[in-house]
Amino acid sequence: MSCGIPAPGAVAELVRLPAVLSVPGDVLLGAAASGQARDVPRSAGLVAASSCLYLAGMALNDYADRAVDAVERPARPIPSGRVSPGFALGLAGGMTVAGLLLATAADGPRALKVVGPLTAAVWGYDLALKATAAATPSMSACRGLDVIVGAGAHGAASALPVATVVAAHTAVVTEISACEVEGGAPARAVAGLAATAALTAASAALSLRASRSLPRRAAALGLLGAYAAAVGGAQAGAVRDPSPAGIQRAVSAGVLGLILLEAGLLAGTGSPAPAAGLATLWPLARRLARRRNVS
Repeated sequence: MSCGIPAPGAVAELVRLPAVLSVPGDVLLGAAASGQARDVPRSAGLVAASSCLYLAGMALNDYADRAVDAVERPARPIPSGRVSPGFALGLAGGMTVAGLLLATAADGPRALKVVGPLTAAVWGYDLALKATAAATPSMSACRGLDVIVGAGAHGAASALPVATVVAAHTAVVTEISACEVEGGAPARAVAGLAATAALTAASAALSLRASRSLPRRAAALGLLGAYAAAVGGAQAGAVRDPSPAGIQRAVSAGVLGLILLEAGLLAGTGSPAPAAGLATLWPLARRLARRRNVS
């Protein structure tokens, strides 16, 4: 087993580095929904904080799963010996502290009213809830709370509709991912496909209600259509091919497709610049994901 500092590539694999590009949209969406999108320094600091907590959760995930991975996924960084369990746990702890400090610097002590519960949700999911019936709700809560981080406790009420959409999308991806090792569960992919169609419709309704600008409405609907095509297309593929590889493609598309979903919602809320910037992350994330797994 590795006992020193692991290679950068092994650490990037441990934390599913390309998937961190799905994080900025959470904060930007929450900030836009609560009318705080113009406070760029605040949003940038909270994006950094949220990204740290996401990376912490990924490292903690593999630390918690190391015994299972030794049987099911022996090539992963910890069971393969490229990363030690102690390093993974230490990285999770360090990134968590960094996230809390960055959030406090960006939005003051009041940020802890949301970032504190988010941190507890991340650690609770990885260490206690992942193997229970509460797995999907707890993972969904993590992502929904991440949207609320952008809004802050003082703006949480206005961000609840979009946070609910993001949490629901996360629930769909989490349910499908439950069979990505053994495959053979097309019913999950069918349910996921139906849920993605419903989420696309709900997101379109939110975006159209939020803006009367035809260009912004068109941008929102275009991005949401791209989300439906990317995520729904992969889920349809998993229906036809419910092998582990087919399911993993659907999970990967769901993880990265959140970028398009949130870009569409941002465009509809009247934040075209952040929406455009966020949308450019999707092709980059897809390219990076071809080299490093995000599920």
